[in-house]
Amino acid sequence: MSEIADNTAITFGTDGWRAVVADDFTYERVRAVAQGVAAFLTGDDRPVVVGHDARFSAELFAREVARVLAANDKKVLLIDHVAATPAVSWTVVDRGAAGAVVVTASHNPAEFNGLKYKSDTGGSAARSVFDTLGVESNRALTTGAKTMSFADAQDAGRVQLVDAKPAYFTQVGRMVDLPRLRDAGLKILHEAMYGAGAGDIAALLDGGKSTVDQLHCERNPSFAGMHPEPIGRYMPEALAVMAREGHDLCIANDGDADRVGIIDEHGTFINQQQVAGLLAMYLLEKKGERGDLVRSLTSTSMLDTLGERFGVPVHETPVGFPFIGKKMVETNALFAAEESGGFAFRGHLPERDGILAGLFIAEMCVVYGKPLSGVLEHLVELVGPRGYARDDIRFERDGYAERKVAVYEQMAKAAPSEIAGVKVVRTRTDDGFKFFLADGSWVLMRMSGTEPLMRVYSEADTQDRVDALMKGLESLLGVAPELAGAVH
Repeated sequence: MSEIADNTAITFGTDGWRAVVADDFTYERVRAVAQGVAAFLTGDDRPVVVGHDARFSAELFAREVARVLAANDKKVLLIDHVAATPAVSWTVVDRGAAGAVVVTASHNPAEFNGLKYKSDTGGSAARSVFDTLGVESNRALTTGAKTMSFADAQDAGRVQLVDAKPAYFTQVGRMVDLPRLRDAGLKILHEAMYGAGAGDIAALLDGGKSTVDQLHCERNPSFAGMHPEPIGRYMPEALAVMAREGHDLCIANDGDADRVGIIDEHGTFINQQQVAGLLAMYLLEKKGERGDLVRSLTSTSMLDTLGERFGVPVHETPVGFPFIGKKMVETNALFAAEESGGFAFRGHLPERDGILAGLFIAEMCVVYGKPLSGVLEHLVELVGPRGYARDDIRFERDGYAERKVAVYEQMAKAAPSEIAGVKVVRTRTDDGFKFFLADGSWVLMRMSGTEPLMRVYSEADTQDRVDALMKGLESLLGVAPELAGAVH
């Protein structure tokens, strides 16, 4: 995911490279990144998986990647259909591949596209890998990428077309009880947000008493103006359908279906912090599993409370699945969560899977024998009430990199000793600035590396307290969401 900085260099973020189509994201630059991947994998004879989402010309960009890899004597397993990123990642594991390149910009708006790189675990690669890919990709911008025609690559046996879904669906069936879900008589709405997960929930649950109604499941590279991130403010139609049509729950997925959003039977959005708590509670309490929990620093302290209750360790990492996935592998963790709706599960991938997470929520309702709102009430009984909010404060792309540096320098020189009248007892500064307060609440600011955004987060025991902390920190930063283009 690219830093918004230099229009000439290709810069990788925590999961790959993202850029604006026809501005920075061009065939030439895609070929350069593919050449960088080939250089990184020099000496590795295992195949490379290439997949794509439903964005503009994504399949054509995927073919460019494939033909560059093939020209570098790499065997390519090219997924010849729109596929959710978790399905691409599982193909890496299933086929014993060296890694994968996925043409996707995930939840970014329609003007973006990108290339994610996955390691041989199916998860996000380490930061050092992206540093190497950046060097090799930028070298290829100067020297040029090796290419061969797509037809010649196929004729030479270097590109093989594959279907990712059968093996992925089989794996999902190992993780959740699909026969029980099919026969449960659930009425589910799937909000695909025009993304790569369209049709997957319906296909997985087909053939029983449960039904799946689909919303925005056709391909539309512009997302019909929708921002393909599964949070409440971007899903007004799904919220309205849930409020009036008698569904048990809505499973929503982002553009490449590695994230999930959930709406309950009343049409109430269940925020991703609550979903994290629900999933961890279900695995620990009902499934009786034990293992470490991993969460990003923007994620809920409900996991800490559950960890204490069930006697399992909890680890806090910087934002991003390269950090989360690494900690999962190190600890053989049971479950991992990030604030943006990415959840990972032991026995699957050290990586986000929005399809699987949504099905776990459906299974949870069946096992508890309660509507989703009732299961959420049970969670609150276990961990206490929590309020949560995130503000996205948008800036112009031009000058954003300089502003990001200036904001961090400002915070480093003048970090507050109290916010909204409560003492700061601890500060974490390795990924933005997270302030832990004396009353157990926290508030955090960090500048995005993928979009020109400042994000401000908070969690406390009441929503009023959250609002006060958000306003307090934003006032110190000299920003006002309603003036800076934030959405709430």
